[in-house]
Amino acid sequence: MIHVEQLSKSFDDLRRGSIVALDSVSFDVEAGEIFGLLGPNGAGKTTCLRMLSTVLQPTGGVATVAGYDVMTQPQDVRTHIGFMSCNTGIYDRMTAWEMVEYFGRLYDIEENELQERLDRIFTTLQMNDIRDMLGSKMSTGMKQKVSIARTIIHDPPVLIFDEPTSGLDV
Repeated sequence: MIHVEQLSKSFDDLRRGSIVALDSVSFDVEAGEIFGLLGPNGAGKTTCLRMLSTVLQPTGGVATVAGYDVMTQPQDVRTHIGFMSCNTGIYDRMTAWEMVEYFGRLYDIEENELQERLDRIFTTLQMNDIRDMLGSKMSTGMKQKVSIARTIIHDPPVLIFDEPTSGLDV
């Protein structure tokens, strides 16, 4: 499902020169496996996840997700992953339902299927009580649940979460 070989990322800084954010990381994740990246702040965990989700481009190495190369097939990678960053990115003027529905439409999910998925996700994640709540009125935990729902609406084979339990109301 995920193959990473010697993946690296450097950023250019005008004052300090080249900064290595990730240095030659390699790992494989098989279908059905749960895999975590552990390390101190600044170790490059988020940078690695952002490269796997095609938000950032690697400066070295190879990475494939669901068989697609993150550098040469980014659109295919995006179709096959659900990526939830550490920022919720919830729109203040949309309800929880509208937001998740909007992301479902971005993936061209057929209307009947989309409504079924929305119902199932909102029930499973116990979100029916915030269905019509605007993003501006949600707690951090509520926003996190909406982000999770938005991440899984298109039923991707690969899920990538960056700090998914941060601020989550359990």
